[in-house]
Amino acid sequence: MASNRRSFNRPYGERRYKKLFIIATEGQKTEPQYFALLDNSHSTVKIKCLLSKSQSAPTQVLRRMNDYLKKEGIKKTDEAWIVVDKDQWTDEQLAELYKWSLRAENLKLALSNPKFEYWLLLHFEDGHGIISSKDCSDRLLRHLPKYDKGIDSRLITQEHVASAIKRAQAKDNPPCTDWPRQFGTTMYRLVKNVISCGCDF
Repeated sequence: MASNRRSFNRPYGERRYKKLFIIATEGQKTEPQYFALLDNSHSTVKIKCLLSKSQSAPTQVLRRMNDYLKKEGIKKTDEAWIVVDKDQWTDEQLAELYKWSLRAENLKLALSNPKFEYWLLLHFEDGHGIISSKDCSDRLLRHLPKYDKGIDSRLITQEHVASAIKRAQAKDNPPCTDWPRQFGTTMYRLVKNVISCGCDF
């Protein structure tokens, strides 16, 4: 008797679903270049950066994200992240982003204080003694001499990323609920999630 059992073999050439990370960034060059390191054909994740040529204020980054989600939607298994710096932005401006992140489990905020370069610095050292944004930039140049708002992907390895996660997490103790008030970054939470979902770079 012929079997009516349905075959669940994956058709030849069909790929498994890649978890999507939607990221709206304040920066237009450095952050997208960094996330490109984590997004390649070998990974089981897909990263989509929402860019704008000029609009970088927190409210504008949030609007960019909301416009995308309204048009494209988001699966419960995917994640949407807003990535900004503390820099000159006020607590009131950042609180709006944090409030947005509380709307759903897969809406997130990653903030670096004073700026994204602090996260990059943690790939190479602990960042002790940093007291200003300029300190952060000057110290990073020791490790990335040609750094000018751009990243040479050859100089950041898996080991560097693992070290940055470890250092940032150690500094975030106890873990902040919204964003770091002192020098620190919650970027490690985003990168940890990407890696745990199968990023391979």
